[in-house]
Amino acid sequence: MSYADQVFKKMCQDVLENGTDTKDEIVRPIWEDTGEKAYTIKQFGVVNRYDLRKEFPALTLRRTALKSAMDEILWIYQKKSNNIKDLHSHIWDEWADENGSIGTCYGYVIGQEDMRKGEMIDQMDFVLKELKRNPYSRRIMTNMYIPQYLDGGHLEPCCFLVMYNVTKDKNGANVLNMSVIQRSQDILAANNWNVCQYAILLMMVAQCVDMIPGVMVHYINDAHIYDRHVPMIKELLTREEYPAPHVSLNPDVKDFYAFTTDDLIVENYQHGPQIKNIPIAV
Repeated sequence: MSYADQVFKKMCQDVLENGTDTKDEIVRPIWEDTGEKAYTIKQFGVVNRYDLRKEFPALTLRRTALKSAMDEILWIYQKKSNNIKDLHSHIWDEWADENGSIGTCYGYVIGQEDMRKGEMIDQMDFVLKELKRNPYSRRIMTNMYIPQYLDGGHLEPCCFLVMYNVTKDKNGANVLNMSVIQRSQDILAANNWNVCQYAILLMMVAQCVDMIPGVMVHYINDAHIYDRHVPMIKELLTREEYPAPHVSLNPDVKDFYAFTTDDLIVENYQHGPQIKNIPIAV
């Protein structure tokens, strides 16, 4: 059965049984339909580990839209865009202005150039070049939580820090690993979406630098289940699990900036029914 399902169920059970209820706290999010405060049950410091050499971490309890998840990753790290007109889904519509911009956040920050190694280079270009010329460095990362850009952004990034680390397998081949640091996460709406999109990012980068995609460590500082989501989570916990799908990339693409969602190959994805009309706190 899918390892991602097992991790998800264990995490949700821990939050529900051992988490902190925020109903007596001052909270920022509200439910858009009523304007009422959106309270959560939360757990601090959740860490999950996925080894892409064993299987792709897609949830089978319900379907994760893998091509849409990849599209958002391309929007941030490849297009380096902050405009929803460059994105095919409507995830960020609530935060965009009349021109489609979400301000100085996400892709805008990744695309900001600075002086590195004696050349003007942006964050993603730095990762790609450094993995080729200095792969065992412990300083290869991207960071979207930069104070000078926060005031101009329409929202603060959730998954904000990605660190890359190269190890070797038993045959001496380079294995590319990734740590994803997330300040806050709506578990029902976003957990497996974030897991899958960063797994795809790891696969893309590894393919472009001729490495094997390895372990992805996902750290969530504030992992929470919203009050309206609790019945949906409990129903998910009763569902049947299926084997993980086989997910791969078009092997002919070696340039990170040439990938499209058409290059994502998803095979044998069995899953339970989708949960429709999930309310989102804003």
